[in-house]
Amino acid sequence: MTNRIARRLRALRRIHLLAGLAVVALAAVCITAETVPSSTAGYFAKVTNSTNTSATAPYFKCTDAESADKANALFQYYLNEASGSTTAVDSDGKAANGTYQGTMTSSTATPIACSRDTGGAYVLNGTSSFVSTPSSVANPTTFSEEVWFKTTVAGGLLIGFGSNQVTASGQHDRQIYLNTSGQLVFGAYNGATQVVTSTKAYNDGKWHHVAATLSAATGMRLYADGGLVASNASYTAAENYTGYFRVGYDTTSGWPGTASNYYFTGSMRYAAVYSTVLTAQQVSNHYAAGQ
Repeated sequence: MTNRIARRLRALRRIHLLAGLAVVALAAVCITAETVPSSTAGYFAKVTNSTNTSATAPYFKCTDAESADKANALFQYYLNEASGSTTAVDSDGKAANGTYQGTMTSSTATPIACSRDTGGAYVLNGTSSFVSTPSSVANPTTFSEEVWFKTTVAGGLLIGFGSNQVTASGQHDRQIYLNTSGQLVFGAYNGATQVVTSTKAYNDGKWHHVAATLSAATGMRLYADGGLVASNASYTAAENYTGYFRVGYDTTSGWPGTASNYYFTGSMRYAAVYSTVLTAQQVSNHYAAGQ
């Protein structure tokens, strides 16, 4: 009887010992799972509920987004050359290189738009800095233009079209500029001034992306930071003349709310003009790539 009880006690101790070892093993697995570095992989993911959507951007860098739409570009300037450079390289393969006029200074100060791209931002001094394009264009009737910018100054041309290559143009329209309230204005001329204007001011010292489009089918549209901020479907044509696209300076005389200084003061990245109307999705993609 005594031996039978002793055997049962030994069996119970073995069961308890095995259970304890199992608990220890499970704990070791959990600790290992928590401490071993996980691997990463690139993928697209999207999470949606009834009111909000979170999704990956289709392009990781501004260079990727610009490259996707380069087929219809007249030029694409990254504006990321080193200080002292004279050439704004056209990245779309069409060799329409621009020329830095006045002082060319580059800065890598953060925060910076398109931070995952190489190079710095073009710093425009507000007195002599701008980019001229090499070739004249005959009456662009369908087009899109865009640029990343940062400024604390209310006024100055961001990008536009003028009859002269480097001096103040006698004819000028298809222009995006900041008015004296810091609002974005997109203007074209067709016997009278035609403008669409943002309600918000953008001279807050932060980076912003602006794009504008015009065509007979869509009228005038103005986008800021990836969204449509102003439009007029009745404004379908601009002035008929041959001219040059300009970045950072040309006269804006006669336009509503124009400042006395037509030069842009601040920083820029990624200026481009296209011979097509960028869709709202394309504009949104270009903006998302720079975040």
